[in-house]
Amino acid sequence: MQEQTDDIAAIQLVLQGKQAAYATLVDRYQPYVFTLAMRYVNNREVAEELAQDVFVKAYRFLADFKGNSKFSTWLYTIVNTTCLSYLRKKSNGTVLLEEEKIIGISDHQFAVKPVDILEQKTTKQMLDSAIKLLSEDDARLLTLFYQAEQSVDEVGAIMGLTAINVKVRLFRARAKLKEILERKYSREINTKTI
Repeated sequence: MQEQTDDIAAIQLVLQGKQAAYATLVDRYQPYVFTLAMRYVNNREVAEELAQDVFVKAYRFLADFKGNSKFSTWLYTIVNTTCLSYLRKKSNGTVLLEEEKIIGISDHQFAVKPVDILEQKTTKQMLDSAIKLLSEDDARLLTLFYQAEQSVDEVGAIMGLTAINVKVRLFRARAKLKEILERKYSREINTKTI
């Protein structure tokens, strides 16, 4: 709640002509925007360019932000539109979302043994691989809810669904993901539980 209040205060300052306040928003949301862009293009340089485009567009249309949702939700719609436009241009009208991810491994972990890091990478790779087998909508839904940490209402606003529909689809998407993991990685899952 405090972050949303801080966002609105920064937006008001920018709209009053204090453009330097926009740097606060960029600093706060740059990792978020970059991570989302990477999911679409899986190329660091391109994701950096797309993130920059997103912040330029957000600045130009900042007066359109009404505060009905969190700033991050509004920003996500710009990321989504910008990345999809890029992919359409790149593939001549065919949009292929490369990789949707659900779990990010934090760079700021407590002291971790190399074995634990390897196990986390293996788990992340299994999840990434399984998510690629889901439908685009299911992968996007899980990513928004778990990785981007959007609320059910915010996911609904982004995807054009009711909150109840989001909950139902999340339940089904998790079940499909579990089924894929159990079918494709049953041996790995069983050895981790031993």
